[in-house]
Amino acid sequence: MPTTGKKRLPIGIQTFSEIIEGGYYYVDKTPVIERLVQQNKYYFLSRPRHFGKSLLLDTLHCLFEGRQDLFAGLYIHDRWDWEQTHPVVRLSFGSRVMRNREELDARIRHQLRKSREHLDLPTTPKADIPGEFSDLLELAHQATGQPVVVLIDEYDKPILDNIIDPERARELREGLKNLYSVLKDTDPHLHLVLITGVSKFSKVSLFSGLNNLNDITLDAPFSTICGYTDDDIDTVFAPELPGLDRDTIRTWYNGYRWGDAEVASVYTPFDVLLLFQKREFGPYWFESATPTFLVDILRQRGVFTPQLDRLQAKAQLLGRFDVDDITTEGLLFQTGHITIKDMQEPMLGYRLYTLGFPNLEVESSLNDLLLPVLGIDHSEAQTHQLGLMDVLQRHDLASLETHLKALFAGLPHDWYRNNPIAKYEGHYASVFYSHFAALGLDITVEEASHHGQVDMTVAAFGHLYLFEFKVVEQLPDGKALDQIHARGYADKYLAAGKPIHLIGVEFSREQRQIVAFDIETQSAP
Repeated sequence: MPTTGKKRLPIGIQTFSEIIEGGYYYVDKTPVIERLVQQNKYYFLSRPRHFGKSLLLDTLHCLFEGRQDLFAGLYIHDRWDWEQTHPVVRLSFGSRVMRNREELDARIRHQLRKSREHLDLPTTPKADIPGEFSDLLELAHQATGQPVVVLIDEYDKPILDNIIDPERARELREGLKNLYSVLKDTDPHLHLVLITGVSKFSKVSLFSGLNNLNDITLDAPFSTICGYTDDDIDTVFAPELPGLDRDTIRTWYNGYRWGDAEVASVYTPFDVLLLFQKREFGPYWFESATPTFLVDILRQRGVFTPQLDRLQAKAQLLGRFDVDDITTEGLLFQTGHITIKDMQEPMLGYRLYTLGFPNLEVESSLNDLLLPVLGIDHSEAQTHQLGLMDVLQRHDLASLETHLKALFAGLPHDWYRNNPIAKYEGHYASVFYSHFAALGLDITVEEASHHGQVDMTVAAFGHLYLFEFKVVEQLPDGKALDQIHARGYADKYLAAGKPIHLIGVEFSREQRQIVAFDIETQSAP
């Protein structure tokens, strides 16, 4: 190891033995793993892409195969019975896109064959896939005298890869259901089952009969089973921190939470590792983990972007995801684009979650990605963003008005005719909010309404801007500033000691343009 204490960064490495033997940083997840293996038998875990699910499964694989040397110095080493091993069957659907049932079945048969070879089991007479899987589990149990550990990675990827083609997605779902249904009837041959993926499809649609499958996605004891905590960053990765602003790392990348506000929030490993390698901030996770179908679905539904940071949903809604029933909240939550900010239980058993962006990376990147959906293509968006940054750096409020009018004037007329989202009242407020948010500014949405109103605070370059944006039919009513005063938004910022600009913006639906831009500046005390 170098004298600086630095180790190698395990970027993209999902093999536990390679990390341990290769001198890479490793965040010890074995305290949570020990809790997992001692409490139950059938588990389901949902996490977004690039959160370490595959590494988790490989760690379990090594553990149950009794590879004791790999765990030297880790929490579980002296708490595990290394004499007790189990055969492990591991299946993964993460490596390629499958477009039909035939390709899926071929992929399944290939993995079942590889598992038989790995466990040195005899070839069985050709059977259908449930028969082959069932035979594999029974033979593995008989050959070793120990029940089998089944680890399934990216269980849902064949469906998600085809989600915008419902007929094909249903065909692949049935193929996977054909495989997973075996688990119910092979219970005597199983020691542990862990199924991981991005989405949570209903038990009825994929795991028929497997009623004892324990979904630990939102369970507090397992909230940090994937991802890095603040403590991990400050201890394990301490040698990498010099030269990087710690608070900025937190603002940009921390914030993912699975559970109520009491559980620790986490970072995605992908972001942290690439930041430490490149030594500059960038949307590393977002660019690699955002599925194309996300934007397609949000476009179809006419998303109201100011409300993305203040959604509410009950627990059942977050976990509801199927080919013909994808809630917007569930889609954004399961793909990692919004996370849990708070949880209230107004009635026993009725848990209500408040959801929002996990961090600045996702807020700015998702809004930037959605600008073309709102009518501003990427090349124009960049020009407008540079212009916005310039006027905010100069604190030039007259130029800010001119800039925002040019932004709306640039929306092409053809776009209004051809896009249903343009007929939606919230569209104009979405353009206004997303234009600021895409720049990566510190924004607080105070209040938002689908009727085209957004009240928001923007902190930029030492100044605070409190906007009331509202849509009027044709002529301004001149009350936007009055409403900022009436709601007292500025009061909580007075102690910050920064200049505060109250700005009332009124937008005419008929003229498709800003028709009032009233300003009042309160100097810093």
